[in-house]
Amino acid sequence: MVVALDGTVLTVVQPALQRDLNASFTQVQWTSTGYLIAVASLLVFAGRLGDRYGHRRIFAVGTLGFALASAGTGLASDIGWVIALRVAQGVFGALLQPATLGMLRAAYPPDRIGLPIAVRTSAIGVAAAAGPVLGGALATELGWRSVFFLSLVPALVIGVLALLVRVPAPPREGPAPGLDLTGAGLLAVALACLVHTLVGASESGRPAATVLGGCGAALAAAVFIRHERRAASPLIPPLLIGSAAVGPALGILVAASAAMFGALFVGTYFLQDVLELNPLHSALRALPLAIMMIVSAPYAAVLLRRYGPRRTITAAMAVLALGVLVLSRLDQASGPVADGAGFLLVGAGFGTVMVAATAVVVRHAPVAEAGVAGGLQQTAMNVGPTLGIALATTLMTALAGHAPGTEPHRTDGAFLSAMAPTLATLAAVAALGAAAATRLPGRLTRPGDEDTGRLATEGTPSGRR
Repeated sequence: MVVALDGTVLTVVQPALQRDLNASFTQVQWTSTGYLIAVASLLVFAGRLGDRYGHRRIFAVGTLGFALASAGTGLASDIGWVIALRVAQGVFGALLQPATLGMLRAAYPPDRIGLPIAVRTSAIGVAAAAGPVLGGALATELGWRSVFFLSLVPALVIGVLALLVRVPAPPREGPAPGLDLTGAGLLAVALACLVHTLVGASESGRPAATVLGGCGAALAAAVFIRHERRAASPLIPPLLIGSAAVGPALGILVAASAAMFGALFVGTYFLQDVLELNPLHSALRALPLAIMMIVSAPYAAVLLRRYGPRRTITAAMAVLALGVLVLSRLDQASGPVADGAGFLLVGAGFGTVMVAATAVVVRHAPVAEAGVAGGLQQTAMNVGPTLGIALATTLMTALAGHAPGTEPHRTDGAFLSAMAPTLATLAAVAALGAAAATRLPGRLTRPGDEDTGRLATEGTPSGRR
């Protein structure tokens, strides 16, 4: 919740930050891009550190470091320090996020993991709803620097408690997992190149940089896969990533977050540029999305246990795709009911998918690999939004162009003509996620659960243990 809140309030204060520090638009973009590259490239390795040294310890370091880096950003004297401290926040954010899922996996048995993940998802929804409002109010009354102190005290308290409160660790089966530093470096390079390429893909005048970035990501990924096949202690265990459930679930998370964040990106510009709403009123129009994320999360845990991953996630991805299609039909005459219905469907579908697919990833991971599983889940949740926004921006730029003499603003007609096919494409991305969901298991079980249960009841001739 602290991490999500920090990210949402930053977007609100970036214009004021730019004016106060006399920064360029590109420099301000790097306050977000630098953080995103740092966190996305380190998540899996941070999860492995938790598996080896303990998730509670890594979580405490990440939380305290994240809080101090946030406070430092609020005190920074120039844009260079802001970018550097945001990168530091990305490093600490990478440490703490997989650890949250690792601690949940260790604390709860597999058949009860859904509800804790639902609570976690609801907390993120609360932050998404409250962030723009709190950030706008603080920036208006106290200036942009105040938002970076918003989560300082809660994060410090949480970090100290994580160090002081002793929770019995589950017994480790076998030796501690090794640290594949070469694999971690290769994966970090691949993900950093991928994220940087996606962020800059829609910028004009950078085709060469985009091609080079994509080639660098592909080359690093190929070398990483070759290394992992030969490593004695691979960073990503083959049985985990090759699971019939984990692979599709990760792909579904990428598709769902790409569709949701891409649609939200386009929808926000529609509300502010076409309907000419101010930031507060546009945030209120989109509020059903955050509210449904909060509401749908606990119900997702119930649906998951009753209907299983395949039916639950397939239906939720269909709801998400329908919501994006509803948004694609909006125009100047659309009122709060029309856009609210679209955002409501998107939030309900995405909240359900996030809980259910995350539960599949975490549940199918052994406790000893829970950190890596959490890192993979968080990586998917960072790459997906970047992909969705890059796709939306590229399509809007290609289809709408710029109105003569008004660059970079477009006419309402040009924007609307581009918005419909762009959102239809994002709905197709969600539909691909629904197709992937048909490959998930019909019941929420782990590999071997059925055999384990059978052997437990057949341990004696009488069928008793």
